[in-house]
Amino acid sequence: MTAAAESTRPAAGPGRAVRPPGASLVFVCMDADTLGGIQRVTHTVAQGLAERGYGVQVVGLHRAVHPFRYVERPLYHHHVIHRTPLGPLGRVARWRGDRVLRGLFDELPPGFVIMTSPGVVARLAELVPPRLRRIGQYHGSYEHARGSWHLGSIRRQYGKLDQAVFLSEDDAWRFTEHALLPNAYAIPNPLPTWPDAASPLTGRRVLGVGRLEGVKRFDRLISAFAAASRAVPERWELHLIGDGAERERLAAHAARHTVTDRVVFRGRVPASEMGAEYLGAAVLGMSSEHEGLPLVLGEAAAHGVPSVSFDVSGGVRAAVGDGGVLVPPADVPAFAEALTALMASPDERRRLGDAARAHAWGFHLPHVLDRWERLFSHVSR
Repeated sequence: MTAAAESTRPAAGPGRAVRPPGASLVFVCMDADTLGGIQRVTHTVAQGLAERGYGVQVVGLHRAVHPFRYVERPLYHHHVIHRTPLGPLGRVARWRGDRVLRGLFDELPPGFVIMTSPGVVARLAELVPPRLRRIGQYHGSYEHARGSWHLGSIRRQYGKLDQAVFLSEDDAWRFTEHALLPNAYAIPNPLPTWPDAASPLTGRRVLGVGRLEGVKRFDRLISAFAAASRAVPERWELHLIGDGAERERLAAHAARHTVTDRVVFRGRVPASEMGAEYLGAAVLGMSSEHEGLPLVLGEAAAHGVPSVSFDVSGGVRAAVGDGGVLVPPADVPAFAEALTALMASPDERRRLGDAARAHAWGFHLPHVLDRWERLFSHVSR
């Protein structure tokens, strides 16, 4: 590697069997190390496929300002192309980065380059040599793409790739129909681990998980919870896990609804402790304005926790399945009604919780890795 890129390579630990590499796999993100959903999924899938014998590289085009370590002992190689954070590049920096990428690709045997966003596809599509098959991912929903520049970029770029991968069958169908893609395929985000126990659903706690930012619309969740808490005789609490710029505004919103004493702002909870949070919850509330396939829905479902969600995407519908209640986007009264029904009925919580856990099994990492391997076989035919 040249000075324009940084690379880390895994070392085999004591007693670790080094499996012979299969096809080359290169996962490329705009920034591979920021704390975020795309990055988490990329590192999880990369590690899982490396454990199955593939020669895996994870590439970040830009340096993360606050890097997060997703895998303690990675079996894949990791590269950062530009030492600058995500942002515009000068012509010379772009040329140097392209040269490093071509050098990386030239060193690899045949395989696949998985480009994780429209921005990565636009940057890399013409740099990838023919012996590496090009796969473009999109981690958002069709609904979100339609409201941004993403749909136009996907329409222009993704149809030229060997395969375009979306989060749900519904999203794949919509991109086929409306973006005229001939190569759409669906692979969901995986659940990295599977909990041994399910929540008893007896704690009177509604859980909201995510960044305290506008797109998550926790104000709507607070409004719905306030209405539901007045409709049931027992005392319930809403616990919001996450931090962000909206915290003060959300606290004021809770005060206007006179539920300050029932809305608990927990801040960021380490991933290693989230299992206990799900085990203590009885309902999950998902109030986002848009989502791809939110891992929090799958994680809650794996713990047997039913959900109430705005029906904002095919990914949300795929994640909820028959283990929760979907209501029309932005319909706070309908959300409050669904929340009230679950808060009032332990039997309904148990029924939906059992269904949620059974449905979530399909998102367990080994099953998702199987789908990736089927995709590689399909593209290689």
